[in-house]
Amino acid sequence: MHFDPSNSPIRRWWSQLSAKNLGFNIRSWAKVRILAWVLLLGAGGLALNNNYFELSKHIEIFTTLYREINTYYVDDVDPAKLMKTGIDAMLKSLDPYTDYIPESEIENFKFMTTGQYGGIGALISQNGESIVIADPYEGFPAQKADLRAGDQLLRINGEEVKGRNTEEVSKLLKGQPNTEVKLLISRPGNPKPMEKVLVRQEIKVNSVAYSGMLNSTVGYVNLSAFRVDAGGEIQKAMYELKSKGMKSMVLDLRGNPGGSLDEAVRISGFFVPKGSKVVDTKGKIKEWDKSYNTMADPVDAEMPVVVLVDGSSASASEIVSGVLQDYDRAVVVGQKTFGKGLVQTVRPLTYNSQLKVTTAKYYIPSGRCIQAIEYSDKDPESKNQRVADSLRKAFKTAGGRLVYDAGGVTPDVAIAPDTASNILIALVNKRHVFDFATYLRGQWESIPEPEAFVISDSLYTAFEQFLQGKDYEYITESDKLLKDFKEKATKEKYFDAVAKEYEALVARKQTDKSKDLRKHRREISEYLKQEIVARYYFQKGRLRATFAGDPEVQRALSLLADLAAYKQILRVP
Repeated sequence: MHFDPSNSPIRRWWSQLSAKNLGFNIRSWAKVRILAWVLLLGAGGLALNNNYFELSKHIEIFTTLYREINTYYVDDVDPAKLMKTGIDAMLKSLDPYTDYIPESEIENFKFMTTGQYGGIGALISQNGESIVIADPYEGFPAQKADLRAGDQLLRINGEEVKGRNTEEVSKLLKGQPNTEVKLLISRPGNPKPMEKVLVRQEIKVNSVAYSGMLNSTVGYVNLSAFRVDAGGEIQKAMYELKSKGMKSMVLDLRGNPGGSLDEAVRISGFFVPKGSKVVDTKGKIKEWDKSYNTMADPVDAEMPVVVLVDGSSASASEIVSGVLQDYDRAVVVGQKTFGKGLVQTVRPLTYNSQLKVTTAKYYIPSGRCIQAIEYSDKDPESKNQRVADSLRKAFKTAGGRLVYDAGGVTPDVAIAPDTASNILIALVNKRHVFDFATYLRGQWESIPEPEAFVISDSLYTAFEQFLQGKDYEYITESDKLLKDFKEKATKEKYFDAVAKEYEALVARKQTDKSKDLRKHRREISEYLKQEIVARYYFQKGRLRATFAGDPEVQRALSLLADLAAYKQILRVP
């Protein structure tokens, strides 16, 4: 059956409506019509066949309801906002990755996929009613003009910043490349405001956050995202490291949320032979059933590789780590990955808006799909269910090792994740670590290289003194349990019998908390070191400062130094 929209009940119904009687503007009503046709026609103008009646019926119900609310609701309604709310709620019932992108958010979406925008090259953050520079990018206008982390923005091109949020301030800072932006800033330690005139440029945030040698033979590449040309960046980094003596490699995908499927395929091809299968995608529509194989010769298909992953490694990160695991090509170290085995496609809508929609699942070479949640299978409370470990199916790598689907990529060498102490969380959230690093930057012109910089006893004592009189109180889980015990015991009239013991326990715990700065010194020092180093060596320096105390990096180094142990992991038990 061929669907002719020009002769449908919906079309005839639309023609009978009068915009004059709808109580809102024609442009907003046009959006409803557009949405209706998008829903009816779907991807690629599909024939609706037996679903046509159900689709048309519910679209008529939806549009009639929308008209009635806009016409008769007791208060004025913003039609665009109401429609956006309806769209968001509808898509939320599917999965977290299917998303409507209105015209106003297209630029932010482009930045996520390309890493490019016109601006000054700096992260900003909110501090009460103030906006401060959080992290200038090395080599871009902010850093070249000596804008520093901790600088407070007072005015941008004459406009007051105080009271604005980060999104509003970001819009003021962004603009066409080669245009000037005049900033008035306040710097801690400087008595007078400072004026800076910067020339905006095209900012491209690289997917490779850092690459370098960990020692004379082990190279390291940190890939933060799979943006446009991430493969080109990785390839360039690998050749540069090989020229410096790289014989083995650590590929760090921790915290990498994914990105382009094509870039994941390309990067996988740097490690496996040309023509190797990387991933199959399978969807409801035949056009999404595709196979992706490597198209070029590898950079190096033999050298030992360790891939670092964690619970935030998702999507394209899981393709690369899973492919290298399936071919027994690398040892995966860290924590189980996120478990996102879904593919999204961006579809154009009218009025310059877009729909990012989940169109397929992907399957890596062993045949497994690592998707951890079946969004179509919800519990009675409409909550998404993770696939139980007992239901995960076994597959085999090229060498015969067992691997499993439906729960992310399980590392070959598991390392327990670090958990931050309550006091460190409080010190970071209340910006005391940030502010101390800002203070030191005003005192010291330079510090040693990131790998050589240490938090000495005297420096840590200075940090403790800096904290005097400052609030870094925090509530622990045990504090909550104690409070809960008191409330319930009082309600049940038992508290009087244990009041003295309770108060003594609370007092003892408070005394222990006062010692937490010393108890957790090593952990606090590690974070403090990173924050201070970033003031002088920026994002790359922050990363370099972590290597010595990073358990995953150190485990990777020990494996690559003992190739017998490395190869043993890749053998069938």
